[in-house]
Amino acid sequence: MEFTEVEIILYGAEQLCPSCVNLPSSKETYEWLEAAISRKFPKQPFKISYVDIYQPPNDPVKAEFAKRVIEEDMFYPVVLIKEKVVGEGNPRLKTIFAEMKKYGYRAK
Repeated sequence: MEFTEVEIILYGAEQLCPSCVNLPSSKETYEWLEAAISRKFPKQPFKISYVDIYQPPNDPVKAEFAKRVIEEDMFYPVVLIKEKVVGEGNPRLKTIFAEMKKYGYRAK
């Protein structure tokens, strides 16, 4: 299987989502996710970005999805890989790892 470098985008906000009171913040989840993926797939490049849903970047695709997160009351952080939602609220590593394996990532 061929390897394709993926971009993982985590959409979140400073403030916790109302249904996510006892969960880590979006930023903490982003840092935890980055570390966990690096450990699971060492020496396999991936890009991970954080998008604040209330202050999205100038990228029209990311800004549009940030708007969707708010309008559709999604539980954030929302984790996307290649435009596929792989985690909402409390993302599960197992789901994210399974999606990455579809792009040729090999677990250590």
